[in-house]
Amino acid sequence: MSTGAIIGIVVAAVVIIALVAVVARMQSRRKHLRERFGPEYDRTVAEHPRKDAERELLEREKEHAKLDIRPLEPQARDRYAAQWRGVQEQFVDRPAPAVQEADRLVTVVMAERGYPTDGSHEDRVRRLSVEHASTMEHYRAAHRVRGKENASTEELREAMVHYRDLFTDLLGGDGHRGGNDGHAVDGDAPHRPTAKR
Repeated sequence: MSTGAIIGIVVAAVVIIALVAVVARMQSRRKHLRERFGPEYDRTVAEHPRKDAERELLEREKEHAKLDIRPLEPQARDRYAAQWRGVQEQFVDRPAPAVQEADRLVTVVMAERGYPTDGSHEDRVRRLSVEHASTMEHYRAAHRVRGKENASTEELREAMVHYRDLFTDLLGGDGHRGGNDGHAVDGDAPHRPTAKR
């Protein structure tokens, strides 16, 4: 076999190995992003070309890595859980203001955890999506209702349920329990918020 043929075979082998490595790296990155972002990955890919969407999600991870995100202290979790119960109780008589208060309380917990709360709603979603991707659709749905001028009581109730899911996720730890009194913050509650008729 001639030297030129050997060189050609070696070059072809190197190119094939490089292509396999690139494809494997892309698949590994895609798998990582799907596992990390879950439904947020699918949503982002549906809105943008896959390459752009994956670049966007990787950028979110980089931005998130710069943040000083911290868990809530147990006392803070208990305090916020008690405040949440108050918001749910307020819903019975004043559903629209309770939804506004639920949004405010979620924002307060975000800030205490170390998430920047400035900027638009989508900015907050981007920041939260790295660690709380599974609840981002809840956040978006609640925010849509919150911004609606004449939302029905049922829409407001659904918004409260969506905010509760995000709130519970943000509390972290065993934060889905309301502290020592055993009142539930999440779906373990004996009833969902309903307005008086």
